[in-house]
Amino acid sequence: MKTTPLHQAHLALGAKMVPFAGYEMPIQYTSITSEHLAVRGLVGMFDVSHMGEFWIKGPGALDFLQYATLNDVAKLKVGRAQYSMLPNAQGGVVDDVYIYRTSEEEYLMVVNAANIEKDWEHLQRLAEGFEVRLEDASDFFALIAVQGPNAVAVLQKLCDTDLISRKKNDTFMGKLAGKWVRFARTGYTGEDGYEVFVAPDEAPAAWEALLAAGVTPCGLGARDTLRLEAGFPLYGHELTDTTNPRCTPFDWVVKGQKEFFGKQAMLDAACERRLVGLLVEGGIPREGYRVLGGGQEVGILTSGTHSPVLKKGIGLAYVQPDWAGVGTALEVEIRGRAAPATVVETPFVKR
Repeated sequence: MKTTPLHQAHLALGAKMVPFAGYEMPIQYTSITSEHLAVRGLVGMFDVSHMGEFWIKGPGALDFLQYATLNDVAKLKVGRAQYSMLPNAQGGVVDDVYIYRTSEEEYLMVVNAANIEKDWEHLQRLAEGFEVRLEDASDFFALIAVQGPNAVAVLQKLCDTDLISRKKNDTFMGKLAGKWVRFARTGYTGEDGYEVFVAPDEAPAAWEALLAAGVTPCGLGARDTLRLEAGFPLYGHELTDTTNPRCTPFDWVVKGQKEFFGKQAMLDAACERRLVGLLVEGGIPREGYRVLGGGQEVGILTSGTHSPVLKKGIGLAYVQPDWAGVGTALEVEIRGRAAPATVVETPFVKR
């Protein structure tokens, strides 16, 4: 079991540790709900150092990324970032990723922890024929996500660089508590904030500085409930090797005007099911629960939880297209009982 550079800090705070993507990670410190509400109301931070980071460098870096990813990388100016996905040959998704343009011929790609090896092998195969160098830098970064309505104000007090006027998806270098870091105004909670890339040996000092500033430490449990309220996908649940992103609310990431790997398979496939948000009354939906329409199974839950903000069950589900319209009345089978559900727009909770 691997550990992050902040492992001892988690133990010192009494975190409940669990296995996740080959790492021992904190699931919670106090309670998932209290940590969730700290992020929604004030500011919280997450150790996400288990994520993978790849450098893509060289004169052919842009052409390679245009081919290897779905979004339009040509729109990225230096100092900007974008959400994207890696398509496979069958019209599905290898992973969803974030891409940061750090210089004219240099990009940083952040990938999901469970997919580091798979993504690395996939990208190496695609890189043949492109004038590009790939470097797996996953062991050279620690990553702390600071999220919430007070996140920027708290970080600004510890930073020598202007954070307040920066735009969403900006990325730049600066000092945090006297140490050089890369800031990125990105995140996975639906709140404002920054993800902070820091050298592994300097991560504990950055974490302690944030703790001293009053930032609430949060575990993977709250990270999951927050991303669900925000309507964000989780690879292995909403996105897989066999899910077509054109059949999801994230279809905007598919830029069909450019050439990309597996393009024809993705564009030719019909959407036999669509990903929707469900608001559920009288129960907590969970992954794998059946979605019913007219008494018949019309879909399946990919993720579900109890929303601490709405105080109701929420979930993401793939359903047959005829049942995917906003406002459609459905049911979720929860322990043999049919709980009323309604198709709603996501995010469930807007910042």
